[in-house]
This record gives sequence, structure tokens and C-alpha cells, in this order.
Amino acid sequence: MATSFKTLQATDVQASRTKLHEAIPVTGTIVSGTYLVANASTNVKNFSHGMFQSVYDYPFLSSSANHIFDITVGMSANSALSASTNVQGKQKLQLYNQMAQILVGHDATGSIREFDRDGDLTSGDKFHDGIFFNFSRLLVKDELQKGTFRMEVSVDPTGTYDQISRTNRVIKITDTSGSNSFKTNSPAGEYGILFVTSSTSGTLNTDLEHNQGLPCGLLYYQAGIAVLSSSLFKVHASGGLLGNELYGWGGNLAPNTGGKVTMSSASNFNIDEDLQGNSISGTADDLRNRLQDIYFANTTELNSTIYFCRANASDFNYSSNPTYLSKSQIRVKETREDSPVSYITTVGLYGANNELLAVAKLSEPLKKTPANEFTLRVRLDY
Repeated sequence: MATSFKTLQATDVQASRTKLHEAIPVTGTIVSGTYLVANASTNVKNFSHGMFQSVYDYPFLSSSANHIFDITVGMSANSALSASTNVQGKQKLQLYNQMAQILVGHDATGSIREFDRDGDLTSGDKFHDGIFFNFSRLLVKDELQKGTFRMEVSVDPTGTYDQISRTNRVIKITDTSGSNSFKTNSPAGEYGILFVTSSTSGTLNTDLEHNQGLPCGLLYYQAGIAVLSSSLFKVHASGGLLGNELYGWGGNLAPNTGGKVTMSSASNFNIDEDLQGNSISGTADDLRNRLQDIYFANTTELNSTIYFCRANASDFNYSSNPTYLSKSQIRVKETREDSPVSYITTVGLYGANNELLAVAKLSEPLKKTPANEFTLRVRLDY
């Protein structure tokens, strides 16, 4: 008897989940130099609202441009920089609260929590001001792969950020413990602590460097957001992470600067002055131009349903194709005694109401006779 349909049993259907990873390297020259025209980066978009800055991998007016990340800054009401004279102070406060509400959440009284250096939300050192990198969903996919994030930033105190000086006094920021000690107490999902290390002698505070404990920010894996502290641009004596030896570098970290890196030679602002006296876009320019390298791997979660379509010895040996018969005789049989033969080219998956839901094509026909059996594995990814 010709069999065209066969009911799948529960044991014939299996579900699986696979995580795919893709490496995403972003060089500093892309975000601050490659597309420089008339001293302005054509791949960096500023908006009239002035709340953040968007960076693309190509001039943003081109249809070929892909969004890489947004960069902005914010500060809490508890920050020493949140004075009434702060340029765009209201917007910076709103941005900090918005990010904190989404990423950190509220405490028992309903107040917005502040970003915590070590992820202990009940106590500990807080980030009263933050630098936010919001990476494009196009690059992050479902989430950032834990333990792969790396950002290299120049803390050269001269305030010059051309292509040469960006490679001076570089610190490396990583989520080294992200793969095995990430936090789960965020409403936005899992996050890890960002730590800073250095390959330049004297860049970091020596005591902290020996302790291997230099937390400088937070990385939210599902949200695709990195939060950095301004302590990256201050010496240890000023509450930062940099070595006090920086006082001798280039003269721009002399004691009258308060031990803080001059962010721009044009404005001569140190990091606190930049956050307080510069616009959000201006501070974003100064921070972006210090980036030497960003690297991470993303994660795409592939959910699959696998259908094992079994053609047993007595199944599918005949075809319902009208050309299979000629004058009531099977074309592929030479004599009446020959076994029936069919060629499997397509598998169709049907619903309960006999509606065709999916079609799978074989790369080449399979010869089916009563003397053989097949199990065809059909996978639907979504």
C-alpha cells in the first residue's frame, strides 16, 4: 500500500538550544580618526537634544553605515559634580537615573539605586558619575559573551588625542571574572565587574595592582551596556585608580590639576571639569578619542526543533506522483516480480488540520525500496 503520510510520535520530536558566538573587534581609528573631515568625524552623529552621541562604522549618512554604539555620561544627585552650574546638569542627572533605574533598579523604599563598584547593592562604594557605552543590538545579538570583553583606553595626561598619543599610557579594561562569577541581582539580567590592568609601569596604583583588585565599572551582558567610572582618569591620591607617578608625566598632572588627567588640550579640562563644565557631546568626544581598541564576542541563542522522519522498510516505497504510473504499471519496475521503488526528494511537515507547515528538500534523491530504511533529520531553527 502506498504511504504518503506518517504521524510523528512524541519520541520523534526533540528540542535543542545552541549558542553561537561571533568576534566583534572595534579599533580606535574607526571611532575617532578614520572618517575625519574638516576636523569632524563623519561617522559620529550628534543630535539636537544633546543627550548622547552615536558612533557608526562608516559615515552615518551612507546607507552602508552600521551603528556600533552610543556614548553618554551622567551623574547622580549625590555626586560632588552635580551643582547648579553644571552644563546640561539636568540632562546628566536624568541620564544617570534612567540608566540606574533600568540596570540597577529600586531599593525597598522605591528610590533608584546607584551603581555599585562591586555589585553589592546593600553597601559598598558607589559610582556617583558614570560613562555609558550602549552597544548596538546588531553587534550584541542576544547578549555579550561573558569573559570576552576588552577595552583599551589611553590615560595619557597631555590631553592630546591624535593617532600617536592614543597609544601612550594605555590601560586595559576587561571582565576577567565574568564567565564564572557574574552577578544576577539586576533587573536587566546578568552583569559582571569590569577590572582594569595595565602594561605600562606606573600607570596604576601599585598597591591595588598587586592585589589584582581594580574594579572600574560594570558590564551588563543582556543589555549590552558598559558603565565606567571616572576614577579611570584620576590618580589614587585623588580617589582614582592611576598611579601617583602620573604627576611626572608631561607636566599635565602637576599637583595643581588635582591628580586628574587633562581630557582635552583644547579645553584644558581635567576629568571632573569635563564632566561638569562640558556638554555631553563634548565629553563624549574627549572620551571617544581616547579609545584605542574595543573587543568582545556576542552570543546568538539558536532554538531548534528536530523532527526524526523515519521511513521504515514498508513505508514510502510508492509515489503519488502521476508520472509514477503508465497504463496502471509502475514505470520503475521492469517485471511484475520486481520490488517497488521510489525516490525521496522532499519531506513535508503537516499540522493537525492537514495544512502544510514546512518543507525540507534533500540535496539528492534517496532510492527507497522494501529492502532499506531511512531516518531523515529535519531541523527548524528559530
